[in-house]
Amino acid sequence: MKLIQFLILSLAFSLLLSSCDQSNNETDSMKNNPLFSESSLPFEAPNFDAIKVEHYRPAFEAGMERELEEMEAIATNPEPPTFENTIVAMEKSGELLRRTSSVFYNLTSAHTNDKIQEIQSEMAPKLAAHSDDILLNPDLFDRVKTLYQQRDELELDEASLKLLEDTHREFVRAGAELTEEEKERMREINERVSTLTTQFQDNLLEISKERAVLVDDINKLDGLSEDRISAAKEAATDRDEEGKYLLSITNTTRVPILKSLNNRDLRERVWKASAYRGIGQDGGIDNRPIILELVKLRAEKANLLGYENYAAYKLDPQTAKTPDAALNMLTDLIPPVIQNSENEADAITEMMQKDGIDDEVQPWDWNYYAEKVRKAEYNIDDSEVRPYFELDRVLKDGVFYTMNKLFGITFEERHDLPVYHEDVRTFDVLDENGEQIGLFYADYFERDSKRGGAWMNSFVSQSHLLDKKPVIVNVMNIPPPAEGEPALISFDNVTTMFHEMGHAVHGLFSDVKYPSQSGTSVPRDFVEFPSTFEEDWAIQPEVLENYAIHYETGEQIPQELLDKVIEASNFNQGFDTQEYLAATMLDMEWHLLGQDDIPQDVQAFENNALAKYDLDMEAIPPRYKSPYFAHIFSGGYAANYYAYIWSEVLAADAFAHMMEQGGLERENGDQFREYILSQGGSDEAMELYKKYRGQEPDVKHLLKRRGLEVEN
Repeated sequence: MKLIQFLILSLAFSLLLSSCDQSNNETDSMKNNPLFSESSLPFEAPNFDAIKVEHYRPAFEAGMERELEEMEAIATNPEPPTFENTIVAMEKSGELLRRTSSVFYNLTSAHTNDKIQEIQSEMAPKLAAHSDDILLNPDLFDRVKTLYQQRDELELDEASLKLLEDTHREFVRAGAELTEEEKERMREINERVSTLTTQFQDNLLEISKERAVLVDDINKLDGLSEDRISAAKEAATDRDEEGKYLLSITNTTRVPILKSLNNRDLRERVWKASAYRGIGQDGGIDNRPIILELVKLRAEKANLLGYENYAAYKLDPQTAKTPDAALNMLTDLIPPVIQNSENEADAITEMMQKDGIDDEVQPWDWNYYAEKVRKAEYNIDDSEVRPYFELDRVLKDGVFYTMNKLFGITFEERHDLPVYHEDVRTFDVLDENGEQIGLFYADYFERDSKRGGAWMNSFVSQSHLLDKKPVIVNVMNIPPPAEGEPALISFDNVTTMFHEMGHAVHGLFSDVKYPSQSGTSVPRDFVEFPSTFEEDWAIQPEVLENYAIHYETGEQIPQELLDKVIEASNFNQGFDTQEYLAATMLDMEWHLLGQDDIPQDVQAFENNALAKYDLDMEAIPPRYKSPYFAHIFSGGYAANYYAYIWSEVLAADAFAHMMEQGGLERENGDQFREYILSQGGSDEAMELYKKYRGQEPDVKHLLKRRGLEVEN
């Protein structure tokens, strides 16, 4: 008997030692994982030299566990709910998860690899379930609901009241008031949607590689500049295709090089490689089953929450409020847009006939011959203009110059901070008084590890409550120059740099208490307003004269050429706007479907949706077709792609107002910073605009901005 007792005690002791060893190992793992503690770098900037791929999974797991413990402590607090012990406590929770996510999810878009994608796929359903564990917690919701019902007696300031109302709405929209059976179904939907959107995003990266066009004869590249040909040759070499040329496919349907390629057969090949991706062609990746399942699940989720369709659900918290409001604005734009694009098509057809081509204009012809029309109409050649748009000068003497003139801030480059890729640059951002307000990272060149498009992210979001200042990154996909060559960029990329800096200063100037209201934490149909607003500075003569300097001679762009660039800025706006509207209506139609109305044929649905709005012009396809429409099937713009033009209404109106007040002056910039850029989501978006502007926006400025005014 004593022997048995001895053995049991020995086993117990061994298990205790094993448990201690495991605990010590976990503690050591936490100590060696830089994500488990605040970065010691300025403004808690990520230490990319120390962060390894293997650090993300344990940081995510521990981050979710810690936040659930924090939320459970709030939910079970025996004290009656107060704003401080419930809402503010929730704002302070989840620091490890927030820190890990902010770093990881920028890399999934900007510099991913197989291991990162594997972790992303694994974490997507777990994070969805984690969010549900919080938002579907009945005890936590009871405390939030109690405070919401008492909100008129709580004497909260404006930002705190909005935070309470937004928090309550977030719980309700997540399903907090559903039955237990309905909550369980909501969890299943969210988990599956998260998995599908991650899969869609992963597929897009592979599709861009899959559909790149390999050319074996340099003569077929006639029309491309030497630096672009060199870059294509390097891209092919990187894929072990020595002596050949690789033409990459961009995120949109149209590919920029189509306006330069003289070989019509190659133009057709490149356009089709772009337009027909994601449909399983030649045994490739097929995103269509993902699309059909996603829209069905989204429709079901909306129905569970009492909405007619997913569009109604998504627009409820936006400034538009309803699909009808958004559609009314959009459909009002269609007639003048079509009139302009038809006029453009006539000019393009005439130009094609001069080349001896009697065919109807095809989508692979449009940008090529539109460029010829532009040259003829404005006597301007892209190859003549690009030498005046060297990337570094555009950045420093264009973008940074404008930010200094408007807001008094300066950017000082530094080379001591670790970055996630050698192309990334870092800058201190200093206010007029010399105080540093944050850090800015710039990642401009395309690469295989980066998804298409351009965007802004926050590594650290500003918050007085958490005593944090912003660390912001802008990411683009500018074709890199050949080794040793200058980075001469298109004017489209110039305006995109200004656009993304608009998002950046929205994050950098944030001056709010609560992290949930920081920077760009605003409705989708408002977030593009500050960025679109900044675009128009790119063509203001004072700004253009400062950065449009020839990279070899140092000479300023000639006034005659400068005038042509400005005059040509509205060129081809019928096409630009129609391809955007086509994608917008496609997005809306997908998300106006009921869960019993899901089609079987993606292409047929697209055709019918475009025909419904008279946007089925063969030569002008949607900016994004469904199989590669990342905004709505892997991003956050589902039923919200209209937000770009809705925001542009605000931007055009605000810019016109500022020009009436004197233009590029500090007083104007300070006012915009005070009422818009510093406020984040601390007030209702349209209220912020009316406080700044004194009235709601007038759509006439949008039509003028796009050159779409139609004579009666």
